[in-house]
Amino acid sequence: MEALFALLVGALFTVSIYLFLSKHIIRILMGAAILGNAVNLLIFTAGRVTREVPPIIPPEFDVPQSVVANPLPQALILTAIVISFSFFAFLLVLGYRAYQDLETDDSDEMRVAEPVDDVPPPLGY
Repeated sequence: MEALFALLVGALFTVSIYLFLSKHIIRILMGAAILGNAVNLLIFTAGRVTREVPPIIPPEFDVPQSVVANPLPQALILTAIVISFSFFAFLLVLGYRAYQDLETDDSDEMRVAEPVDDVPPPLGY
């Protein structure tokens, strides 16, 4: 099972790098989202996929008496999901705003494009 996940992680990293090399902003953003999922799956796979008993130590012992599940990868993945979602939402808004101002989603054209002045300012100004 871990070999299958390792191949899937490699495929997700490959797809995300391919999308990062694109000129269009939406493809770059999708590459960032896929890269976040690839990293989460990598952490999950590194923390072992086997089913084990919960990481609960009885009160009379100082250490677990048998093999237990490692809760650290699960906590890291949960934190990474929240951070990657907020990062993706920020990048999505940033890309949309750049598209509104420059009227292009091509990153090469964004470097030389002048901002369009007829776009109304956002509310609150």
